[in-house]
Amino acid sequence: MLPLFPLNTLLFPGCSLDLQLFEARYLDMISRCLKEGGGFGVVAIIEGGEVGEAPSAFSQVGCEALVRDWQQLPNGLLGIRVEGARRFEVRRAEVQRDQLTVAEVDWLEEVPDRPLEEAHEELAILLRALSQHPLVASLGMDGEAVGQQALANQLGYLLPFSLEQKQRLLRLSDPGERLALIQELLERLQEATA
Repeated sequence: MLPLFPLNTLLFPGCSLDLQLFEARYLDMISRCLKEGGGFGVVAIIEGGEVGEAPSAFSQVGCEALVRDWQQLPNGLLGIRVEGARRFEVRRAEVQRDQLTVAEVDWLEEVPDRPLEEAHEELAILLRALSQHPLVASLGMDGEAVGQQALANQLGYLLPFSLEQKQRLLRLSDPGERLALIQELLERLQEATA
């Protein structure tokens, strides 16, 4: 059973996320992950909140998070940096007594990566521009994508798409399809702001 950490965001493979932990259920979960060398799943909240009772509904597609660094923060909370690993789909979930949600998951198949093509040049330039933002730079994401998977994952993670749109992107296995959808969503964003 994979422990789940429902958030108001999604994580993508190869991307970094900083979290501050204070609830006992998540401190215990991270302690187990560190001892066992395992990860936990990040899923997006659909109904409910990040704090208190477990959310009543969350996305069925998520990403495994592996702890890459941790530290005690000045505010007394535990700060961790995780990196996205494998994508998964929730088959069955249950809430434990401590309100930690655990799930049986199916790991989603990854299509072999392919090199970037000329058609992806504008998206690669956009990623490099995004990587200059201080918040993105602080996550250690350098904005260099060597293949279609990395480009699709980083743009899907960083661009201001809705959670539903990010879920659609995360569910797609083919990086070419994911990049085509990102291009379509960007065009819709540009039309909405024009």
